[in-house]
Order: sequence, then structure tokens, then C-alpha cells
Amino acid sequence: MMSIAAARALTGGRRCFVGIGLPSTAANLARRTHAPDLVLVYESGALGAKPGRLPASIGDGILAETADAVVSVPEVFNYWLQPGRIDVGFLGAAQLDRFGNINTTVIGADYHEPKVRLPGAGGAPEIAASCGEVFVVVRQSRRSFVEQVDFVTSVGHGRAAGDRERLGLRGAGPTLVITDLGVFRPDPETRELVLTELHPGVEVEQVREATGWDLGVAPDLARTPAPTKDELRALRALKEA
Repeated sequence: MMSIAAARALTGGRRCFVGIGLPSTAANLARRTHAPDLVLVYESGALGAKPGRLPASIGDGILAETADAVVSVPEVFNYWLQPGRIDVGFLGAAQLDRFGNINTTVIGADYHEPKVRLPGAGGAPEIAASCGEVFVVVRQSRRSFVEQVDFVTSVGHGRAAGDRERLGLRGAGPTLVITDLGVFRPDPETRELVLTELHPGVEVEQVREATGWDLGVAPDLARTPAPTKDELRALRALKEA
């Protein structure tokens, strides 16, 4: 459901900065179904990749073999990402707070002696800062959906509306958060994440119980359409290839 919901949000002709895992699954599913003109950009330097199967990593040779061009990693960031040439960036998160700030660095108040040290930032801060908009895909629980992240790895909407502009960040930040329970979007006034869609079989109370803050719910709360047979067929084919 997460992969399909994320794929539906992508439209043809857009340039999408893709990470491995659910983001790659969603982007490749979109390209195989309703968005064949979606341009996939991978951090390793593959521009316009068209893999016939899901890549195992950003260094998987199938990305270079099927790309329109292959450039160096510094070129991807300096000439494509930072100047604002990427429309959508996909990110995951260990922690996500009410304003869409992302933590993939440490769990715990003490940076030097954390409870858990995570893989770190990679290119995520640049993606969050410079893409036209950011989609976040994360499994939801009170451990991942927190009042305030323990460490801001990638800035979402800061602490209030206007913080991105004040910090000089180019992109719009997280415009869509997709979890295994539903879909969230930032309130246009406060920039706080609001529940806008429930996935099939999920109720509002379940989402609130899995959220570490007093969650707002959109007055026009919708239901995510169930996966179609064609979407499921394409997803299974992609995973089995």
C-alpha cells in the first residue's frame, strides 16, 4: 500500500531523486504504470535510469546500463540537485516530527552517547533542502512519529511556517508523508502535518495511537483507493524480475 500510494503521487515528465528501498519501488512502479516519462535520478550518478528490475543498491550496474547518462556524484549534487533541477526527492526516516523534520542520525538526547547511532545523513539534507518538494515514506509508530526529533538530520518545515524561507532553503520541503496507515500533508498555515487520507481498513483512532503528538485530521478526510489488479500485477512483476 505504501509503495502504490507513493507511486500514484508521481506524474510523468518529472525528475525524481530516488533512494533504494520503498522510494525506488514506488518510482519504478510509477514508471511502469501511469508515468512512463518519469525521469529517475540516482545518487550514484545515473540520470534517466530505466532498470528492468529493482536495483539492489545505488551502485547496481543495471542503473548505469539503462541510464540516459552517467555522471559523477559531485555533478549530481552540484549541477542537478542544488540548482533546483530535481522536482521530487524521496526520503525515509527513523524519526519524523510534526513539522516534517527528519532524523537518521541518533536516537537519544546525547549525540556523543546516544541510545542508538543510525546510518547518518548521506545526501538526505541536500535532497530535503533543494528538491522542488519532498515525499517521505516511513512505517508509523510512536517511535517514528515523534513530537520533536532527537536530531535534525534533514530540515522539513523547521518549527513553524516561514522557517524554510528564513533558512534560505530552495524547495517546498515535505509536501507528502506516506505511512502504512495513511497519508499526511502539511497544513498550509502552520506547516504541521495533518492526516488527509486513511488507507483501507485503518481508522483514525489507530493513526492517533501511533502518533507522538496531538494529530490534526483534515475535515475532508479521504480513503486511499485500494490497489488495483493492474497495480498489484506490475508491483509483483517488478519484485520478481
